[in-house]
Amino acid sequence: MKRTLYLDVDGVICPFGPTGPTAWGSAWRRTDAGLLPVAFAAELVAGLNTLARTPGLRCVWLTSWEELAPQYLCPAVGLDGTRWPFLAADGTAGGNGWWKLSAIQEDVEETRPDAVAWIDDQLAFEAEAQHWARFLGRRILTVSPDPRHGISPTELARVADFLAGPLF
Repeated sequence: MKRTLYLDVDGVICPFGPTGPTAWGSAWRRTDAGLLPVAFAAELVAGLNTLARTPGLRCVWLTSWEELAPQYLCPAVGLDGTRWPFLAADGTAGGNGWWKLSAIQEDVEETRPDAVAWIDDQLAFEAEAQHWARFLGRRILTVSPDPRHGISPTELARVADFLAGPLF
């Protein structure tokens, strides 16, 4: 089975303006990711590293960070994603829609995974992306974390279960 995880950075791995403890029960770790300071939950990074080792799973960056995610973010936070491919805004067909939707549609068309998990804090606000996900049905799991907290343990567990379990 071919499975793909598409992953955003801001609002997912690195929340906007985090305060208090993480949803993981620890304090936020803060570091300089080469271009800007970021906050993250070490437990989330460990969970993503474990998830990325799932047999048959292809992990792809789908973030405005583009090549900067593997180049700067990964070493800064300890994420084993330096070899993951990234989708770029300029690689998508022209149009007025959300560039990430166009990019994922092109990649899914090209690679034809059996299952897709897409984590992006903006998903809850993108009607066209939600429509496309409904069209794919049980082949896709979309997760739209609260951008102030990033992905929670429950959300990551849902993604891991979806990507590791039977499809239908």
